[in-house]
Amino acid sequence: MALSCGIVGLPNVGKSTIFTALTAAPAAAENFPFCTIDPNIGIVDLPDERLDFISSVFQPKKKTPASVKFVDIAGLIKGAANGEGLGNQFLANIREVTCIAHVVRCFDNPDIMHVRDNANESAPIDPESDILTINMELALADLDTIRKRQEKVTKACRALGKEEEKKYAAWNSAVAKIKPLLEDGKCARMADLSDDEKNAVQDMFLLTMKPAFYVCNVDEDAISAGTNAYVDVVRKYAAEEHSDVVVLCGKFESDLSEITDEADRKEFMEAAGLKESGLNVLARTAYALMGLRTFFTGGSDECRAWTIHAGDTAPKAAGTIHTDFEKGFIKAEAYSIDDLRKYGSEAKIKEAGRYRLEGRDYVVQDGDVLFFKFNV
Repeated sequence: MALSCGIVGLPNVGKSTIFTALTAAPAAAENFPFCTIDPNIGIVDLPDERLDFISSVFQPKKKTPASVKFVDIAGLIKGAANGEGLGNQFLANIREVTCIAHVVRCFDNPDIMHVRDNANESAPIDPESDILTINMELALADLDTIRKRQEKVTKACRALGKEEEKKYAAWNSAVAKIKPLLEDGKCARMADLSDDEKNAVQDMFLLTMKPAFYVCNVDEDAISAGTNAYVDVVRKYAAEEHSDVVVLCGKFESDLSEITDEADRKEFMEAAGLKESGLNVLARTAYALMGLRTFFTGGSDECRAWTIHAGDTAPKAAGTIHTDFEKGFIKAEAYSIDDLRKYGSEAKIKEAGRYRLEGRDYVVQDGDVLFFKFNV
């Protein structure tokens, strides 16, 4: 699936450090603005204890997790919508991703320059101002997109009359709700739109319509508590737009990513008061925000997690394995991962009457274990 999560934020907030820890790719993380110009791209395995569990049951030769594509996009500053700080290029990179992980600096460090309005001047740490700076630039870019489309719509309505006005009724009503938000520096996704209105503006690919969540990059002193005064500010802001917040320490995650031994990793996390890596939470949050879900296949050769869209039917899910499976779909044998936990084996699930046969209209549920019957 051509789906990706863009990592955005002001310069020097820890985007590239987090990306490098996520992907183990050599993204630049030097302490100067715009060290990331071309977006770095990395594929990240999605941590999923359900796959670990099903593998413990089947003991396969191979275990294959689902994955998430991340794009590390260079830092935005005030004026990006007008091309400042290579703004046009960065906005184009954001336009190409499915969802946004907005990294916010939530730590003090006088040795790391914090940039907001001017790439050459240090700014005080202020999470809300940082968020507003990024969101305003995206909002200004969206307002420009709407303005250009509105000119075309107005001309068409003048030329073709009431029938054309009816055609654009949903578009006009959607824009009437979206524009005031954008002019206030808020996101288009906050607008209360009907399905018709959403469909009417979909082809504009508004930047602030993309689903987004905030990543609070804290220092090591805040790891165990999972919060600090800066994080509280971000949580309050995110709550207003119904966005998720992930808290992690980029430096800690970077150090953790270099530890390959699982026992040592666990000990390192426990010493910091963590049960799992913050990056695991980040990856799962991005995956869910993109509207993705997981089903599993299990056997002695391989246990695998497969990625589908929420709402996909059984034939569509079968097609993720092979197009022939979708074309010749007959039925799906199914049970839930929860039933596998409860009963311990497929045989016991069948005995309990929990083993199901599903047809073409079945909507696959997150956590289903499926075996497809097909005929080509």
